[in-house]
Amino acid sequence: MLVSCMTKYEPDLSRLFYALSDPTRRAIMAQLCAGPQPMAKLAEPSGFALPTIQRHLAVLEMAGLITTQKQGRQRICTARADGLDSATLWISDTRSKMAAQTDRLSHYLDQLIRKSDDL
Repeated sequence: MLVSCMTKYEPDLSRLFYALSDPTRRAIMAQLCAGPQPMAKLAEPSGFALPTIQRHLAVLEMAGLITTQKQGRQRICTARADGLDSATLWISDTRSKMAAQTDRLSHYLDQLIRKSDDL
C-alpha cells in the first residue's frame, strides 16, 4: 500500500527529505532564502570547514534544493523554490487522505451515537 502510494511522486522525494533532515542543511537553506550567496559565506555561521560545507551543499544540490554556479573564483549558491514542490504535493496529498479518514471515522461515530439514542 505504501509503495503504491509513493510511486506517483518523484523518486527523489526521499533524497529531498534526507537533505532537509539535517539542521546544518536547513540553516544553509534559511541563509539562501535571503538570496544567492558565496559558498564561503554560507560556511561562516556554522564554523565548519569549507570541505564540510561543500558536502552539505552537494546533498542539497542533488535533492534539487539549490544550484551552484562558478563566478570568478567563487562558487555562488542559489535556493530553488521549485525544489520543494514534490514535498509540498506529497504532504498535501497525505494530509487530505488523513483528513478523509478522520471524517469517515467521525461520520461512523455519529451514526453509532444516533442509533444508541434511538434505542
